[in-house]
Amino acid sequence: MSKRTDNRHRIATICSRATGLPLNVCHQWAASGLITRAQPVPDAVDVEQRAFEAQLVLVLADRLRHEQVDGALLGFTRVDPAPGRLSLKLHPAMADRVVAELLPRIDARYGGMRGVAGLRLMGSPGLWRLSRLASDVHIRLLHPHPAWTPILPEDDKEVTYLWRRNPRRLHGIEARLPERGWGEERDWLLSRLLRRNMLVNQAGAAHGWANTYTTGSRGVVIEWCCAISRDHMARRLVRSGLTAVPPGMPGGQPPDHEHLARYGQLHLGEALVTVRQGSCPEQRPVSPGRYR
Repeated sequence: MSKRTDNRHRIATICSRATGLPLNVCHQWAASGLITRAQPVPDAVDVEQRAFEAQLVLVLADRLRHEQVDGALLGFTRVDPAPGRLSLKLHPAMADRVVAELLPRIDARYGGMRGVAGLRLMGSPGLWRLSRLASDVHIRLLHPHPAWTPILPEDDKEVTYLWRRNPRRLHGIEARLPERGWGEERDWLLSRLLRRNMLVNQAGAAHGWANTYTTGSRGVVIEWCCAISRDHMARRLVRSGLTAVPPGMPGGQPPDHEHLARYGQLHLGEALVTVRQGSCPEQRPVSPGRYR
């Protein structure tokens, strides 16, 4: 095997392990130059697409904590992260829950909006996509059962689902929210985390779930006990290009990734993903009611 071929194989292997895509697809990407040693998983090239993907991670990490099934920590079992689009394969037992948590709603007990502002579910069985109103940004949803249609909750005295009342336009509360999130660095980092879904899922390999939550809008934390060490998880994420400084981003030299990985804190500027190991709990913690 030539040095060039061996290098492409390494890049393709990292891509396949991070995304769940077949190795031959990643080999094709490596041969065409779509993925490289510095960035073995394709980035989202569009600013709005990265922001949309980052918002999904923030909502799902916070809402699915402790309640995941089969280690699908964000509800997905595979990603297809092409530069101009993203496809996510849903875990069948979590599919309805994932969509319900992402759709925007007003929760009287919470005192504000939950879900992703401006997000709507579009399409039909086999062609579902999460779309952002007033833009071309969307994410395709794949399901192992082609006829799947999500079963979604109805309004009640405490929860008003904005997507049902305003299916094709923004509700007033959505329109008043800022369009962008916490910042460009956060969007890059969390969009990349979503595109490395299979690496994230390793934290739930032992028990089928892990503790995931957000640190405000700055980033996310992933806590688990068994199956993979913190150092191994952090180093795999680093090698996958999670914290590589994007071209043109200000901020000087990239940080010492190996040093950061040893502490489980993976930075891109001020944005942060923390991976952390704890003691093994006797049972799954109790979480709040669903869809709230």
